Amino acid sequence: MPALLIRAAAETDMLLAAEWYETRAAGLGTEFVRAVDVCFGLIQRMPQGYQLVAPDVRRARLRRFPFSVYYVATPERIAILAVLHARRDPREWQSRL
Repeated sequence: MPALLIRAAAETDMLLAAEWYETRAAGLGTEFVRAVDVCFGLIQRMPQGYQLVAPDVRRARLRRFPFSVYYVATPERIAILAVLHARRDPREWQSRL
């Protein structure tokens, strides 16, 4: 299984979203983080199983929340570039390449 590398910007994306959800309802931020962790696990098991959105960049959508995980996968590692709301400008993750 390839190693998972979560870039600092993606970690920040996830934490800010979790904080926002937590302000909406107690425990919702934790549920968001769990959904992201589940998505990371699925990506590790099937890195080539998600839609290509740019050369070498794939997008996996979270099930419960309107967020996507953008990543680059090689046989040795998976680099998580961003965890962004579906309505965010795609240039946000593109600037992280």
